[in-house]
Amino acid sequence: MKKIIYLSIALMFVVTVSRAQIPNFSFESWTSMGSYVNPDNWGTMNNTSALGGIFTATKATPGNPGSSYLKLTSKTTSLGVLNGIAVSGVLDSTTMQPVSGFAYSMRPSSFKGKWQHMIYGTSQGSISVKLTKWNNLTGMRETVATANQTLSGMAMSWAAFSINFTYLTVDYPDTCIIVLKASGSAPTNLDYLWVDNLTFNGTVTGVENNGSFLSGISVFPNPSSTVVNIDLKFNSAQQTKIEITDLNGQLVLSKNAGLLKGISKQTLDVSSLARGSYFVAIITEAGKEVKKIIIE
Repeated sequence: MKKIIYLSIALMFVVTVSRAQIPNFSFESWTSMGSYVNPDNWGTMNNTSALGGIFTATKATPGNPGSSYLKLTSKTTSLGVLNGIAVSGVLDSTTMQPVSGFAYSMRPSSFKGKWQHMIYGTSQGSISVKLTKWNNLTGMRETVATANQTLSGMAMSWAAFSINFTYLTVDYPDTCIIVLKASGSAPTNLDYLWVDNLTFNGTVTGVENNGSFLSGISVFPNPSSTVVNIDLKFNSAQQTKIEITDLNGQLVLSKNAGLLKGISKQTLDVSSLARGSYFVAIITEAGKEVKKIIIE
């Protein structure tokens, strides 16, 4: 009986620590800005839209659980429909891009929370999380992992969501940025995304790779300035896609290689890429293998 009690206490402690790592994870803390309130530690578009008496991020009750939650709503302004956006840190309200996030040094396997969402047009909102680390050697910030999900359909009542992380390196991050959007690139008036009780879950110790579909992979030459050759040895037939992303996780090159089996040789033309470091990902339904390359 004591073991069960201790285990329950330990699990509660892990969940509490995971949530506490996200500032204001339950949206219980808000600061009055005069005519409106903002969620503490989160950047929103309110400071811009407030000039027209419009607020795309509002406090709503009750939470799930808790006393409040974050309600993002895209709204019509004199300049068009403004997307309801919130960033865990600082948001540039002019570019609508995140400027900074919060300190974070763990390697979670997934990002979880509660949501409701709906769109009135065709441009779905999204949730994205990026874990990054400053590289002193390159003088650049590199992406360690990403978790992204475009909203699908609608959730008219509170539902739990879970978004898995894709790891690009075995490094530990130093920063996390969470971006919540009520709409996509073409927002419609009253599109909404409500969120509450955000948390990280699990731990990943290496790059995402179950190792079951590949028994061999070689990427050469590395560094390269013209082409990259990829030698693959598949354990079973797999529909395969090859992607190259930059250190910020942005896709710069993609190839649908089709159904591959046994030994396969693939070639990618990288002559159009700028000098720097990139990630090559071999993606199948069975898993994902990532290698780092340098373009010179």
